[in-house]
Amino acid sequence: QDLYRKVYRRYFTFAGKYFPKLVGATDLTKEVLDDWYSYFHQCSQCRRCSVYCPYGIDTAEISMAAREVMDTIGVGQKYCNEIISKVHKIGNNLGLPGPALEDTLEGLEEDVEEETGVAVKYPLDVKGAEVLLVTPSADFFAEPHVDGLIGYGKVFHEAGISWTVSSHASEAANFGMFIGSYDNMRKLAVRIREAALELGVKRIVFGECGHAWRVAYSFLNTLAGPWDFLDPNYPVPQHICEVTYGLIQENKLKFDKSLNDDMVLTYHDSCNVARASRMGDKAGGQFLIPREIIKATCNNFYDMSSDTIKEGTFCCGGGGGLLTDDLMELRVKGALPRMEALRRVVEEKGVTHMAAICAICKSQFSKVFPYYDFTMDQIVSVHQLVSNAIILTGQNDENDEENHPQEDIDEAA
Repeated sequence: QDLYRKVYRRYFTFAGKYFPKLVGATDLTKEVLDDWYSYFHQCSQCRRCSVYCPYGIDTAEISMAAREVMDTIGVGQKYCNEIISKVHKIGNNLGLPGPALEDTLEGLEEDVEEETGVAVKYPLDVKGAEVLLVTPSADFFAEPHVDGLIGYGKVFHEAGISWTVSSHASEAANFGMFIGSYDNMRKLAVRIREAALELGVKRIVFGECGHAWRVAYSFLNTLAGPWDFLDPNYPVPQHICEVTYGLIQENKLKFDKSLNDDMVLTYHDSCNVARASRMGDKAGGQFLIPREIIKATCNNFYDMSSDTIKEGTFCCGGGGGLLTDDLMELRVKGALPRMEALRRVVEEKGVTHMAAICAICKSQFSKVFPYYDFTMDQIVSVHQLVSNAIILTGQNDENDEENHPQEDIDEAA
């Protein structure tokens, strides 16, 4: 904080302008910028410090302000800027072009139909669909992210909600926030507006991504609004967890919780959801809704220690633009508090897996789990649990041959 404060004093206070040495004011020099770059880019912007600071100082906001200053003078973070450029050129962080995205979604359709016998669609660029799903591009690419996307599709299918993904806006993440660039935040958000207008959708639903939900919940209306062309009966935006929870409340989804009995679950509250946004129409909905979805789809769930969850949750260690292999040592150290809390619930309750609703959290834990003697597959998507347990109309019964062997024998006789 003092790194920023010293420069502020130099240019924006009387004493700093005329008696800088007396008040500890400093010019914004190359050396100072080097310190800014090093320290302000080590903050994961989790905001936990603001919860416990007796003065309520929000260090995350200070680091974001410093990054904004650096961005305006061309001192940016290579990792984040490269990702932003991919979105501008192609539409998503991975640089996944439209044909590859289409092929991926078709592959998911084939896999789900082979598994369930139900033709669940994963549509792309369908005009007139009710819902535009804006999800992190990790959902198209790797586990456990893609398992969550499979779950979204099953939920929409069973509820009879038409939906589509857009190749123009195939990315929920907005790394403009990480570098403090309002202009980039706005340009990335406007792509979602353009896709919604082009496809003529009525609702916009965001997938499982923590900082994407923060940008959407807190800034989408000012970045890319107004959204008066959407259905006024639904909030703008909606989170996929809000959609699924609402359908559960309306008894429109059925689950076989025993299909997740191979796991004992706990839940990681992602920082940007827990402390920078919310869900539903009540305070604390961002804590209640994901847990209620897990409980509706699983028999075995235990929370970690109360001081390590919800508003007091620990950071995954990879947020705020830290999710690069160049900072792996820092990321591993940053994950330590969460790993200690997870270790306790594993030892006390026999927890085997941790669920999350953030793409960065899932990517981070997949990488750092092995450093703490966990395995990469012990992190799961909340909608992966939904996908496992949901009962689709017309679904195969786990292969009739498995479930009804005696009937097969009788018929053969």
